[in-house]
Amino acid sequence: MLLYALKMLIGDKAKYIGIILGLSFASFIISQQAAIFIGIMTRTCGFITDTSQPNIWVVDPKVQYIDDIKPLKDTQVYRVRGIQGVAWAVPLYKGLIKARLANGNFQTCIVIGIDDATLIGQPPKLIEGNIEDLRAPDAIIVNDVGAGDKLAHKKGDLTVPLQVGDRIELNDNRTKVVGICSVSRTFQSQPVVYMTYNRALSIAPSERKLLSFILARSEPGEDPQAVCRRIQETTGLAAYTSDQFKTLTVDYYLRYTGIPINFGVAVILGFIIGCAIAGQTFYNFTMDNLRYFATFKAMGANTRLLVRMILFQSIWVGAIGWGIGIGGACLFGFLARKTELSFWMPWQLFLGTGIAMSAICSIAALISVWKVRRVDPAIVFKS
Repeated sequence: MLLYALKMLIGDKAKYIGIILGLSFASFIISQQAAIFIGIMTRTCGFITDTSQPNIWVVDPKVQYIDDIKPLKDTQVYRVRGIQGVAWAVPLYKGLIKARLANGNFQTCIVIGIDDATLIGQPPKLIEGNIEDLRAPDAIIVNDVGAGDKLAHKKGDLTVPLQVGDRIELNDNRTKVVGICSVSRTFQSQPVVYMTYNRALSIAPSERKLLSFILARSEPGEDPQAVCRRIQETTGLAAYTSDQFKTLTVDYYLRYTGIPINFGVAVILGFIIGCAIAGQTFYNFTMDNLRYFATFKAMGANTRLLVRMILFQSIWVGAIGWGIGIGGACLFGFLARKTELSFWMPWQLFLGTGIAMSAICSIAALISVWKVRRVDPAIVFKS
């Protein structure tokens, strides 16, 4: 009987294609918009992910997220180092500094100052150069996206990326590029510049306190969360594990920005459109084939079997629509991989989209089941 249900479904090609197109569109919109939303949220804490050496971040208690920098005193580093369970602790500077380009234009850059001695806080991947070269006078390492875009210079009609050996001015201080690195794209899409901590302090705008973060790592066998509690109790500062700091940052953007609402509306609209198109088309398909369901009923098929036939039809078109929509979203993400668009599709999103499509198909099937359950087998014998 399930085979007959499939033949009925495929036999009406116009409605069959219409249902699949509606479900594919809904699946594409839901997965694509959700993937962009997840990508944006990932960018907000990308710097924490890139800085993988520490597992504890010590900040001012009033800090709300990664870019809400409230400087500390340099002496706090020594206090953290003396706490039981801390293997090491180093300073880190993070701030916005203007770069003066060769053509006279200015570009705001994210400057990261890493520990001079250990170079902890270094970029996750070097494309050119050596991290040890960062100790040379006036040395900086620039991320590849910034070097090829906002820090590039024009040479006739050509755009020439910033290269190793080139010089730029940061806050009226001459610096030399000794390496090109790859980092997670920033939320503000600004170039990222790495240098040593002391050099960053020397070129940063003068302030009484300039220490942005204290990066620390717990000793082997120590619970990082327990070490965080000791740091808080001893110093009065806030201490978070890397995962906790990511959560703090993402929660801030979810709570205080309009990003979730904007993308949530798009996802909900995709769900509603899918329900409307699939539900209406599937209902019209059932109405057109109501005589066949009545025939099956007159031949002895019980209501449970007819419901199974409808559910099988809805699952069939739902699976095809889900696959086409997810495939289209993945293709979209692949084509946009080198653009400023943020896009990330974890396996949970595949599962979530599948659940949403199951809900859409269930709603569409329920509408048809309601009609089939009440069909009178006698209509088969009516003219």
